[in-house]
Amino acid sequence: MRYYKTRNMVTEACKKNHVTVNGLVAKPSKEVFPTDKITFRKDQITQIITVLDIPENRVGAKLVDIYRRNDTPAEAYQHLELLKLSKEHYRKNGTGRPTKKDRRDIDGFIPSPTLPEGEGDE
Repeated sequence: MRYYKTRNMVTEACKKNHVTVNGLVAKPSKEVFPTDKITFRKDQITQIITVLDIPENRVGAKLVDIYRRNDTPAEAYQHLELLKLSKEHYRKNGTGRPTKKDRRDIDGFIPSPTLPEGEGDE
């Protein structure tokens, strides 16, 4: 329910054994029931979701929380924040040798040199 952008992405995660239901690896066609615990890894966080109820039809984003409960520990989200900070600490933008992306951006600002007339014509 709205943790992956498309159903195809969920199917791929199930095929790669990234999704478990009640501790057992889930196939893409696995049915879930109320009180089932779904565990999956996404964005370097192991998410734990408890199914509270199954909706009759598809529901909007605002109503999804009626049918699920996020039991992911707060430490997991804090760990993600620490990872983001450590990546920023590694190298600040504008310091050190330019990366490929930096180099392309620099090339976009500098006009390409033009040759004087007569040169380059061979």
